[in-house]
Amino acid sequence: SAEENMSVHSQKHLTNSLLAVAFISSFGSSMLYGYNLAVVNSPALYIKDFYNRTAVARNGTSLNEEALTLMYSLTVSVFAIGGLLGSLIVGMLVTRFGRKGTIVKTTVLVFIAGTLMGFSRTCGSPEMIIIGRFITGVHSGISLSVVPMYLGEIAPKNLRGFLGLVPSIFIGTGVFTAQILGLNELLGKEEHWPLFLSVVVVPTFIQLLLLPWFPESPRYLLIEKHNIHATITALKWYRSKSNIQSEIEEMQEEQRSLSSVETLSVWELLQDQSVRWQVLSVVVINIGMQLSGIDAIWFYTNDIFEKAGIPPPEIQYTTAGTGVIEIITGLIGCFTIERLGRRPLMIGGFSMMGLCSAGITLALILQTNLSFMRYISVCCVVGIIAGFCIGPAGVPFLITAELFKQSHRPAAYIVGGSLNWLSNFTVGFVFPFLQMSAGAYCYLVFAAVCVSVATYVYIVIPETKNKTFLEISHMFSKKEAVLETQGLTQLDQLKLKKMNGYGGLEHTSLELDSSSSVP
Repeated sequence: SAEENMSVHSQKHLTNSLLAVAFISSFGSSMLYGYNLAVVNSPALYIKDFYNRTAVARNGTSLNEEALTLMYSLTVSVFAIGGLLGSLIVGMLVTRFGRKGTIVKTTVLVFIAGTLMGFSRTCGSPEMIIIGRFITGVHSGISLSVVPMYLGEIAPKNLRGFLGLVPSIFIGTGVFTAQILGLNELLGKEEHWPLFLSVVVVPTFIQLLLLPWFPESPRYLLIEKHNIHATITALKWYRSKSNIQSEIEEMQEEQRSLSSVETLSVWELLQDQSVRWQVLSVVVINIGMQLSGIDAIWFYTNDIFEKAGIPPPEIQYTTAGTGVIEIITGLIGCFTIERLGRRPLMIGGFSMMGLCSAGITLALILQTNLSFMRYISVCCVVGIIAGFCIGPAGVPFLITAELFKQSHRPAAYIVGGSLNWLSNFTVGFVFPFLQMSAGAYCYLVFAAVCVSVATYVYIVIPETKNKTFLEISHMFSKKEAVLETQGLTQLDQLKLKKMNGYGGLEHTSLELDSSSSVP
């Protein structure tokens, strides 16, 4: 019908409020994650020096090399421990405070952390830096899950991929910002490092001023809070001219399909047979994303460039150049995901990373005899970063939102997020030892991981582009039916539930309500 065509057509519009909310939530949360990943690179010497001077002032003796390395490693890796904690409590927070509510309320963590790190030198306290890093980690652990969940729920289905990748562009921007501010000409001087660590409060403050004016996720308001009026208000805010009736009906259908609207715990999620392929997929792509070796590359870019014969004073500019590549490839992924789909970006990204990891191994082995191989290894580093940013950097968080219905989504983010941080911590910890024992061959481990993940995505994960959350769960239940030749698929169970009049009364009252409120 003409009305339906109009609604389909108008739903495609990216409204200003959708774009604004994607930018504000990513700018004040996701960008901080990228910034905090890279911020400890350039002031490393100054921070170690501060730790040493403090030890002399307190104990009269300086720290030995081992103790200093241990304290600095703790400063770097405590961020991942905080992130793990943040990802474990995210389910509880989003159920209690809502998606937007969680983003707004957790900004307090950034202000506490920024204050601790900013005044650490004045107070002569290394502990303040370590605690501050831990708290920023908790905030990043929460926001890495909440922001894609919020954006995935407020987006119309044809824009979910585009909006879902906005946070990963801001993560790249955060890394790049830290690389630029860390240059000697800006905040890379010794006297500026406490300011450099605590700059994070600025984007968060801007977010705190703007985000509270935007509505909560309509799906959360309807499915979990049963507030139809707030849902309609929120949808009108995020959809310009479109007919929101069909979208409300789709949400109500999902609400009825949930055997209980109660949010599942992680244990219940892992025991739920109907979503085991979705859970396995989230596990594989989240572990694969970190074990692809991207952290090792980011962490040791300077070493690789040094081995490639780039003059030491120029290395920081070359590293900042890789930051530009991150942002550009992130934008390419963002603008092509709705045309190409999720699978090609994941398969292509992981395959490219696998190829370039094998390339680095080859280049490192051959560069003693062939001098031009040094440039090949630089190209491979760029290739790995580009491959990562085009798909694996953002799509796993988006896919986690798409593969699960409302009741399962928070628990799925806890599983994905905690595995992500655990793997991140493991790579940071194990890579130096792996490098010592396996030498150039250590990159082959990463190549194998990347190729395996690409193969898994190709075989198991269906394309979720332009599908409703309910259609996606049916695609998996069909896979389940084929694998187990069950007679009764989830779709039939749904129809049965409807025939039993399950939730029928509530549905009719909602329908009357919504039709009277929508002009």
